Amino acid sequence: MIRTIVTSFALSFMLIATPGGARHDESDPMGRTAETVLTSTSLASLSFAEKKIAFDEHVQEVYNRAGLQKAGLSYRVFERAYTGYQNFKQQALTASDKQILTVVDFTKPSNLKRMWIIDLDANKVVYNNLVAHGRNTGNVKAEKFSNEPNSNMSSMGFYLTNKTYYGKHGLSLRLSGMDEQYNSKAMERAIVLHGADYVSEDFVKQYGRLGRSLGCPAVPRAISGDVIELIKDNTVLYIHSADKAYTSDYLNTERAVEGFASFQDTLPVNA
Repeated sequence: MIRTIVTSFALSFMLIATPGGARHDESDPMGRTAETVLTSTSLASLSFAEKKIAFDEHVQEVYNRAGLQKAGLSYRVFERAYTGYQNFKQQALTASDKQILTVVDFTKPSNLKRMWIIDLDANKVVYNNLVAHGRNTGNVKAEKFSNEPNSNMSSMGFYLTNKTYYGKHGLSLRLSGMDEQYNSKAMERAIVLHGADYVSEDFVKQYGRLGRSLGCPAVPRAISGDVIELIKDNTVLYIHSADKAYTSDYLNTERAVEGFASFQDTLPVNA
């Protein structure tokens, strides 16, 4: 994989070196030729800008291979979610036995499928389904968010999935909010992922929207058990909103890029 990434960078470098892209002996500002970059087998030897190019190409490749554009997930939202995933991974917070990333895009109305559960190892979307927001977050669209108890609103940001339990909604999944300002009270508020009858195509046909929860990301009851079993125990969940003021330590691009580069260098050359 590392050789593919570096080769891809080198080819890109050669194409932009001249208008015709034919002069392979052009040097970059650091005095290296495309051939030098091409034969490099370590991302650690590259500049941060080059590592960033490799990282961006990797994210785009994952996005393309998983067919996420066709599945309706915007690249911008996926890029943010994947950056967070990389930062969780570098801190050894994620499950070691599965590479699952769940993305919820609450800029989309509730009558559309706005949850994607992605197997990053297999590069495929396992589920693309409906998901409800909190009753005080909005009607068809999610417009207001809160981290406060009894707000009955959804909370944006990054979560780690926790343990399962059986409650009034049957099998449910506890969620650990990882963004202090935005969702850190998820456990206190009992914000969990669970199944609900008001999350279905039939409900949408009748009311033009989904029913709403007390702040939980509720999913169709028909798939809730399988979804919970798949994403439980320390996988990343990112809930995206239109709030431009939202910030997160897990959106640190520099840390994600450096961590990605370091991880790639631990792989076999032909990986």
